[in-house]
Amino acid sequence: MQELIRRRKRAGFVGRRDELAVFQGNFDVPVEDERHRFVFRVHGNAGVGKTFLVRELEQAALERGALTAYTDEGVDSVPEALGAISARFARQGWPLKALDKILATYRQRRYEAEAAGAGAGSGPSAGAVVAARAGLAGVGLVPGVGVLASTVDPVQLAEGAERLRAALSARLGRQEDVQLVLDPLRVLTPVFVEELGRVAAHAPWVVLFFDTYERTGAFLDGWLRDLVTTDRYGGLPANTVLTLSGQSRPDPLHWPAAADYVADLPLDPFTEEEARQLLASKGVLEEDVVRDVLRLSGRLPVLVSTLAGSRPATPGDIGDPSATAVERFLKWEPDPVRRSAALEGALPRRLDEDVFRAAVSGDAAGLFDWLRSLPFVRDQGGRIKYHDVVRAPMQRLQRTASPQRWRAGHERLAAWYAQERAAAGDGRWRDESWREPRLEELYHRLCADPAGAFGVVLRDGIEACRQGTVTARRWARVIAEAGEDANREPLRKWGAACLAALDAERRHAIDVLGMMLARPELTDGDRVAVHIARAWGYFRTEAYEDSLADYRRALTLDASCADAHHGRAVAHRAVGDHAAALADLDRLEELEPGRPRAPRERGETHRRAGRYEEAVAELGRALALDPADALILGSRGQAWAQLGRPAEALEDFDRALLIDPDYGWALVRRAHVRGLLGDTEDALADLDRAERLSPSWAWVLGERGDVYRFAGRYEEAVAAYGRALALDPGYAWALGSRAVALAELGRVPEALADLDRAVALVPGYVWAYQQRARLHRAQGREEEALADLARAARAGAAQGIPPGPLPADEGDPAYPGIPPEPGPTPRP
Repeated sequence: MQELIRRRKRAGFVGRRDELAVFQGNFDVPVEDERHRFVFRVHGNAGVGKTFLVRELEQAALERGALTAYTDEGVDSVPEALGAISARFARQGWPLKALDKILATYRQRRYEAEAAGAGAGSGPSAGAVVAARAGLAGVGLVPGVGVLASTVDPVQLAEGAERLRAALSARLGRQEDVQLVLDPLRVLTPVFVEELGRVAAHAPWVVLFFDTYERTGAFLDGWLRDLVTTDRYGGLPANTVLTLSGQSRPDPLHWPAAADYVADLPLDPFTEEEARQLLASKGVLEEDVVRDVLRLSGRLPVLVSTLAGSRPATPGDIGDPSATAVERFLKWEPDPVRRSAALEGALPRRLDEDVFRAAVSGDAAGLFDWLRSLPFVRDQGGRIKYHDVVRAPMQRLQRTASPQRWRAGHERLAAWYAQERAAAGDGRWRDESWREPRLEELYHRLCADPAGAFGVVLRDGIEACRQGTVTARRWARVIAEAGEDANREPLRKWGAACLAALDAERRHAIDVLGMMLARPELTDGDRVAVHIARAWGYFRTEAYEDSLADYRRALTLDASCADAHHGRAVAHRAVGDHAAALADLDRLEELEPGRPRAPRERGETHRRAGRYEEAVAELGRALALDPADALILGSRGQAWAQLGRPAEALEDFDRALLIDPDYGWALVRRAHVRGLLGDTEDALADLDRAERLSPSWAWVLGERGDVYRFAGRYEEAVAAYGRALALDPGYAWALGSRAVALAELGRVPEALADLDRAVALVPGYVWAYQQRARLHRAQGREEEALADLARAARAGAAQGIPPGPLPADEGDPAYPGIPPEPGPTPRP
């Protein structure tokens, strides 16, 4: 049935022949020809038929054998758009398996970060942010700073290259899962481009459509511009064509030299000839009727089609020209049940058959198929949505004609969505099956009772912001759209202000949370939650002093808030104040005795401070309280390794991997210990598994190089380090380690060149200076060796590293070979 409906709609497509011809003709122009266009931009006001044209363009592309994908406002981030594109390709027989795999990893790591950040009680866990950025994201070891002394504060190594340069004069190599969560575009896009190239080799064209760009352009535009105009993510296949469709006229400053590769397709209302053609196709031929339809519709295609749908025979059938087209449509429909269904179907933001049954009353429940056949209704990912030009006046008609019926309809829908939410379980905001009905419930509650519901919506917004900008954006859109539909200007403005603030993706909703603090609807308890959520946002942007200030404000309002003590402890740890961190953790344990959170974080704090015996003891206490937590086992396993007790380390890593076989961080840590013990085969097997889980980890390849080097397989080690550096040219640790392997092969000039690059990247890289001194001395260049030892001593003193003898070759089995790193902070 759905396919028949689609065919009928296509058969009724008229007008826009010039635009369609331009698009179709582009397929006949070779990509090398300067006349070929790689981007089409469709733009025009609501109701001019942009989506209908885009669908026709997609059909034209399919008829040319193209592989196509379509997205609209149903996506709220670039990763969601990538998922939608991949799903559309898969339905056409071309799955993007590598992209699907890394998207699954992204969703899992993000879920783990969000689950960790949710914490217990009302506040977020800043400690869980470290989990998101290190352990829970599947990463903890920070390759890229060489092997520093254990007295270096390793927690700082988790917090980004810029802070590391300032605090340790060292730049760390990227933690790939952390990067995947915090900067997904940098990791996902090259995989997408590579997959696109693979499928494009088998299709004449790959055509991507991005509709409702006025809503999605905020997060898509910069990414698409980089894809088209730069090599930042790799080169797009030359047979790729993009179509962007939105209301706004493109800003010429946003796309450089657009005239060379972009074709603009501005859409105005139908010409009179096009409108008459559509009316004739619907059987509306009477001249008086045609003139009134043209006047009433303003020649907007959606309204011309709607008015023509009832086939008015006389001007009297159209009625007063001052009335809206929607009112005229309802007048033409003689069946009161259908009229009611059309009106009540406009209340939800989008519809499937279940929502429709909840929205309508009386005998209208069976009319869903009839409704979806109407000209102003369009399919949207298995659901249907009214065109805004039609839905808005339908809403207004109901709101003004019968306020009580309007309110009752929205209350009925809010109650239905509340039942759907309850049926989804207690996953709350991090669970899509819970989150989606909750957002719709909030929308309908705001429409029914804007003043009464706003406080509830604000409180939900605290947790929505904590989940990140994608979720916060959906929450803010609820407020803006409810303000528009319920005609409540304060709601509309506040929602719009939140959406504008959320355009800054990397601000992690900090600005919206600040706006919340000014709202009188919040209680002191709510303000505590806001301060903790904002502290987490500051933590994620590495604004640690601001984070600590917000935790202090939260504790001023509620000195016994366990989540605030927990978060402040981790923030203190991030700036190296271990004593303050431990004091907060002592208070945390007083507040929640018998829970694993305090001993777990105390163990991590000791470990990061280099107090490994104390770390093992505290993490043992945490495990006694939660023996099934793989992440605590991984953390203790690393502490055992740093104590030089590989048997105990392997036992903990083994136990962790029995609990969570996909625990990538533990696999790599276990591989390192196995490599040091000479168990090369099992070490490489662990790294194979880790690389399958996260193929973009430069760290895994660096560790593979170490395993080969420990085994004396120096050529293979050099090759592995080279692959790691190809993924991350700033990976200083891999440069230093490759230098040692090159020296073993007698390639001393290359080794010295790598060490030169390493210390240029990381001016405080003590170990690299020492290794360079060793090579200079071996070459009889005593003066250069002494100069490097002096540099090492100065850098070590600045970092608190005690002076010592020139280190042994890093390949020596006595050398611990484990760089300090943050490790896998467990869940709250």
